Amino acid sequence: MLSTLIPAQATNGYFGHGYGTKNKGLAGAGSALPQDAMAAATNPAGMVFVGERLDMGVALFSPSRSYEISTLTAPPMMPPELPLVAGKVDSGSNYFVIPHLAKNWMLGADASLGLTLYGNGGMNTDYPGSASAGMGTYYGGAAGVNLEQLFVNASYARKVTETSSLGISLIFAYQRFEARGLSAFGGWSTDPDNLSNRGVDSSYGWGFKLGWMGEVIDGLTLGAAYQSKIAMSEFDRYAGLFAGHGDFDIPANWNLGLAYDVSAAGTLVFDVQHIQYSDVAAVGNPMLPALWQCFPQPYGGGDSRFCMGADGGPGFGWQDMTVYKLGYQWVVSSMPEYNWRAGFSYGKQPIPDTEVIFNILAPGVMQQHVTLGMTRALSGGRELSLALMYAPGQTLKGRNPAVATSDQQIQLQMTEWELEISYRW
Repeated sequence: MLSTLIPAQATNGYFGHGYGTKNKGLAGAGSALPQDAMAAATNPAGMVFVGERLDMGVALFSPSRSYEISTLTAPPMMPPELPLVAGKVDSGSNYFVIPHLAKNWMLGADASLGLTLYGNGGMNTDYPGSASAGMGTYYGGAAGVNLEQLFVNASYARKVTETSSLGISLIFAYQRFEARGLSAFGGWSTDPDNLSNRGVDSSYGWGFKLGWMGEVIDGLTLGAAYQSKIAMSEFDRYAGLFAGHGDFDIPANWNLGLAYDVSAAGTLVFDVQHIQYSDVAAVGNPMLPALWQCFPQPYGGGDSRFCMGADGGPGFGWQDMTVYKLGYQWVVSSMPEYNWRAGFSYGKQPIPDTEVIFNILAPGVMQQHVTLGMTRALSGGRELSLALMYAPGQTLKGRNPAVATSDQQIQLQMTEWELEISYRW
């Protein structure tokens, strides 16, 4: 399946820090600076300005993830408490190959059709069964999740004036998911038989992206795009895990940006992106108070409406995320065949410190990305582009919410590197 080509990639939550090698070299800024056929993933309006072209690329993505558990300050009450074994555990599966492919056809001088394939991901962890005194992270053997998402954007863009355009993309989304080692949460699930170790399940859905861009004054271009929430079919094999009986929709998001020609040789770009994670129950529902409302008396309320898998059940507790992206692109007169790029982005990570126990599985805590990039023009209109991304180590520490009678701290940690190369025909 094509979806096996798009492994996990957690940067801004589980959205990529950018799409396409040139865009990634600018830390994802580019709503108002389309440069290749991957532009549809950021702003489909830009496709009419990139010409007829084919872009193919591949990234080597390397996330380093771990968690550390403190000792308990007092004996736990069992059940329903779930204390974890003290110590530090590293996740495996630290290298992923991530391709992209995009083609744009010009329909005369004022319109274009495009096809763009790319991915998201980020809930990928692989903790060994030897963790936690040989019982696994959650006492169910090897633990972890894997989320893979493939997007296929079919785009149409048209010039409104010589320097402005509108664009629309019809988006087909396909995703796969697998979870292991979560059987200890069975007492909190509406469907414990479809909670963990059920193999790979898949779902699909449709959405759209709208975009506009235009030069408002000489040298200053603005751009904006909105992507709808994508209602996905349910993960039936994990109906006892995700809130909404296996529902795992893709959140709506929007971005605004500008591109300013500082000089004939340099362009400054700035984008703001907002991702509405809290609008998807499986991602945004908090662990508390649902955790204790679900468990039966005398420990809680015994209300199944708040158990895992129910509409009001716990999710990963992610909040909305706003990301600010700044990039600069320039040409050196002594090497006119090269374009150079640098970028920086910042967005407060979406996980509150009250949600650490479940987010051992999905420690999407990255906040900063530093990027470098370049493009080398070749003969015959061909190009070779490179982009390097480094996300410095980020930690999040909070109390284990599944232990009420004692204090136990959980610390999540993550660092990332990515190197991407692409070629244009």
